[in-house]
Order: sequence, then C-alpha cells, then structure tokens
Amino acid sequence: MAETKREIERKYESDDSGLPDLTGVAGVAAVLDKGVAELDATYYDTADERLAAASLTLRRRTGGSDAGWHLKFPVAPGVRDEIRAPLSDTLPRGLAGLVRSRVRDAELVPVVRLRSARDVRDLVDGEGRLLAEVSVDAVRADRLTGEGGSAQWSEIEVELADGGDPAFLDKVEKRLRKAGVRPSGSASKLARALAETAPKPKKGNGKGKGKGKGKGQRAKGESPGEGKPSVGLVTKPSAEPVTAGDHVLAYVRAQRDALVELDPAVRRDLPDSVHRMRVATRRMRSAFRSFAKVLDREVTDPLGEELKWLAGELGVDRDQEVLTERLTAALDELPRPLVTGPVRNRLRTWSRARSSGSRQRLIAVLDGRRYLALLDALDRLVADPPLLEAAAGRPAKVIARAVRKDFGQVAALVEEALGQPPGPERDLALHEARKKAKRTRYSAEAAAPALGGPADDLVRLMKSLQGLLGDHQDSVMTREALRDLAAQAHAAGESAFTYGLLHGREERRAELAEAALPEAWQTISATMEV
Repeated sequence: MAETKREIERKYESDDSGLPDLTGVAGVAAVLDKGVAELDATYYDTADERLAAASLTLRRRTGGSDAGWHLKFPVAPGVRDEIRAPLSDTLPRGLAGLVRSRVRDAELVPVVRLRSARDVRDLVDGEGRLLAEVSVDAVRADRLTGEGGSAQWSEIEVELADGGDPAFLDKVEKRLRKAGVRPSGSASKLARALAETAPKPKKGNGKGKGKGKGKGQRAKGESPGEGKPSVGLVTKPSAEPVTAGDHVLAYVRAQRDALVELDPAVRRDLPDSVHRMRVATRRMRSAFRSFAKVLDREVTDPLGEELKWLAGELGVDRDQEVLTERLTAALDELPRPLVTGPVRNRLRTWSRARSSGSRQRLIAVLDGRRYLALLDALDRLVADPPLLEAAAGRPAKVIARAVRKDFGQVAALVEEALGQPPGPERDLALHEARKKAKRTRYSAEAAAPALGGPADDLVRLMKSLQGLLGDHQDSVMTREALRDLAAQAHAAGESAFTYGLLHGREERRAELAEAALPEAWQTISATMEV
C-alpha cells in the first residue's frame, strides 16, 4: 500500500562539510544526535531521462527508517510529495502507473546509484517535539548507464517536521548562512549526480550531416513527428512566439503539457484534477477547430475526436457528481416540514445507481493503448506541427480573425435563442450558445499573449456569459433529474411533493437566467463594438 508524505526541505553545501551549532536557532531547545544511517538508493529513469526532465524522482532505497520505493513529485521550490511503497524487487504497479504518462512504452532502467552516510540531528523544542531533521550526507554517486563516471560530495539537508511551520526553516537558514553555509546549487541529489557523472561528449568533425527539412515540412505520407525521439517528453519552445503559428502552438503545447502533468494527479484522485484534465482536452480541441487556418484539419480532426472521447471518459461520473451536489444543496435549503418522505435516501440510491463506479474504469482508460496513443500523437503534433500558410502570418491578423469568427457564431446563437419562446427548443439553443461561448473563451485565451487587452476582455465577457448560460443548463438538467426521481418515488408509493417543489424552484432559476440574458448580452455586444 502506497502512502504520501509532503516533504519540505532545503539543501546546503559547505566548504567545511560540517554542521554548525544550531542550538542558537530560535525555538530550538536541544539538538539530538540520532546517529549515522547508511543509505543505498538506485534511481530509475528511461534511457532519455524523461523523469529527470520533469523533475520527477523514482528510486528504490534500502537503509534508514523509510526503506522502500519512493516517487517524488515537485509541488513548489523545496516542496515535494513523496509517494512511498514497500520494498520489493520490482517496481510496484501503483507507482508505475503514476509515471506512465511520461514513460509510455519505454523501459525504466537503473541510471544512478547513490550511497550516503547520513549523520542525523533532530531539532526539538522545549517539550521535546520535533521541529526539523538536519543531516550531513556524505554522498557517492555512480552512473549505471553508458560511459558515465562517479562523483562524491557532502551536503547538509534540513527537512521540516510533519505539520511544521515553513517559517522555521528560514530561522535555520539564517544561522547556517552566518556560519558560511550556502544553499545548494542543485535541486536534488539526483540532479547533481546526473550532472556530475554524465559521459563527456565525444568530439566530432561534423561530417555526414545531410540537409534537413524545414520547420513544419514533412515528406508525403509521413505522419507528424514520425520517428522523432520526443515522445513522452514535455518540450519547451525555443523562443518567444512571433507568428500566428507560434502562438497557437504555444497554447496547444500548454494543454498537452497539462494532460501529461495532470495524469498522476487524476490517478491519485487529487481534488479538481479530473475537471482540470477534462478542461485541457476541451481547450486543445477548441484550438484545433478555432484555428483551422493555422493547423491542418486533416491532422487535427482525428486528434480532436480522440480528445472528445477522453473528455467523455473523464466526465463519466463528474457530471453526475455535480448534479447530485446541486440537488443535495437545494434539499438542504428547504425547511424540514417541506421534506416529505425518504427524499435523501432516494437521492443517494438514485445517485449510486447512475454512477458507473468509474474510478477503476478511469484508471483502466489511462492505462489503455488508446489513451497512450493519443499522448504520443500529441507529442508528434507539437514536435512537427502541420502548419498551413496562414501560420506564418501576423497574430494581429490571423488569430484576431479566428476569434472574431468565433464571437460572431456566439452572437448568432444567442440572438436565435432570444428570438424563441420559452420551451425545449429555446433550452437547446441556449445550450448550444453556451458551448460556443466556451469555445470563444478558449480561443481568446490562446490569443491573449498576442492581442493583449481586447482578448483579455473577451475572455472575461465569455466567462460571464458562459456562467449565466451554464446556470440555465444546470437548471434544465436538474429538472430532468427531479422528474426521474419523482417518478421513482411515486412508483414506490412515496410522496413526490418535495421533488415537485424543487422542480418549481429550478424553473424559477431558469426564468431568472433567461430574464437576465438580454441585458447581459446587450452589454457584451456594446463592449465588443467599442
């Protein structure tokens, strides 16, 4: 069984390789000598070091109090989440899943072995409570691949106790700096080991190099990025975006990166991770459709369909969860005398019946070939984008035109909806307008770095419109659920009064949203004409 520990620590180095006296640090009553621990860790990565490129650390360590497998995710500078699993000969399945979006089909191999003699001190307060653990590590690193070498160094590590105040580390650092100790130049032992044991580059004469194809050019029949080594790697643009294509690709790349980076969070069931991953799929798909003059639809349309599939899988239980929360909140607002019959039990039973138990299903999707093939295809897209002629144009012209087109479609749908009488057809028209407003918001987001204020204004306006139309659509879906619940209650001989009451309240909410729409749309239209 894996466990998670939030690790807050700082690393230092000293020419003296010793630990200064820390009894003078504010709040420290005693410094306890805990002895020396012998640690032996083997670090794993792909041959092209994809985990290291993402600042992820995967190791198998013996010795010390926490022997086992450790996988570390960066949270903030000096802060990491360490996922721990018991010691075993092979990588535990759960940890393998957490790195799959990076590793894909590549083999994880031992890359570095670190052996450390760790001299540990505990800093405790007047009541004997642990404030931080301070250690002096004598490290030997050996590269296990290629023609790498070895390295040795000593470092000081200060790790905050669980639940401690991070400000305490500032006090310790102040004392260390006064003693001539300085922050380490490496973010981790592994980063330093990889740098100091790397094989020296071989000198070449440059012969045998042929002329390559220009950016975005491909041979006929060749898929984007075919044969390139970028699969599984989150790449960064080499320069600031200039052309329309640069800006669109920067946005697409950011969404691809979000998918890869959110994958472990979804597997860990972290708050809001499924929603954020779903949004990334929608943003990328919207970009493909909005900027069809920039990226070739023959390549992006199939990817868009796969992104639509993934968004659907991510939303299998998300929509039901949101609907249940809305119904529960509405029920909580009712005075007790207005809740007749076993309404809450009925709601729980209904919600469970409509839930697919998708936790296991979702993990299976993320482990499946279709999803991994989608990630590979997105990597190839950003590595060798299918740029069209307009991609070389000025952002102020090409991107602005695409955003204006999206807004024009929103305007047409809103006007169409406002011209219809209340009812199912109007509900459907408002729903279509909401979806188009979301797409326009996303295209404006992509345009913001190039167009500045006007695009930022459109993002804000579309977000407000999306919220208003979203409230209306939520009411439509909630009323449908209430009719279903009322029918089930009636069939079971229960009172349907409360469901009817809630249905009436939802109708009123929809009426208020519809009543607010003309004025809101008038304001948006006037703003866009300025």
